[in-house]
Amino acid sequence: MSKTIKPTKTPAIHDSEAIEQKIYFIRGRKVMLDSDLALLYGVTTGALIQAVKRNRERFPDDFMQRLTLQEVRALISQNVTSNMGRGGRRSLPYIFTEQGVSMLSSVLKSKRAIQVNIQIMRTFSKIRQMLDAHKDLRQKIEAMEKKYDLQFKVVFDALKQLLEPAPQPEKPKRRIGFHRDLE
Repeated sequence: MSKTIKPTKTPAIHDSEAIEQKIYFIRGRKVMLDSDLALLYGVTTGALIQAVKRNRERFPDDFMQRLTLQEVRALISQNVTSNMGRGGRRSLPYIFTEQGVSMLSSVLKSKRAIQVNIQIMRTFSKIRQMLDAHKDLRQKIEAMEKKYDLQFKVVFDALKQLLEPAPQPEKPKRRIGFHRDLE
């Protein structure tokens, strides 16, 4: 069993920015790490995972998954998660989708868990609204990139032609050795 350290300071429940910073885009989905959720709920990571394992039928694969070692290394290189293997956790972390976080409210029954869960759901909703609001802007930018990529390709092709040396006429090859002029 992995040994976890109880968090010393839990973030404020209504700190939407702190929650936003703990939502990551992994495997094409917005997710939260088990350790971040445990910190927000004010429990140890081990207690959170134990509660989830006791209620495993509530957490299908599209609600909760385990990260691979490569994904953990990528997160560590981005300073997202603690350093595994050097006194940190000894097992691969779990990630929870929005639905998985919502299901945690039925597993963790403290008042803090309920309040944190409400705030997390509001944050997920806010992120979804921001993405929807900027969808048209993103589409315009992508259209401009395609348009300008074609125009710049023409320019770059012309530059390449200018930079290539012009073909030189071949000089007659000199014969090697002593030559006697017969003329």
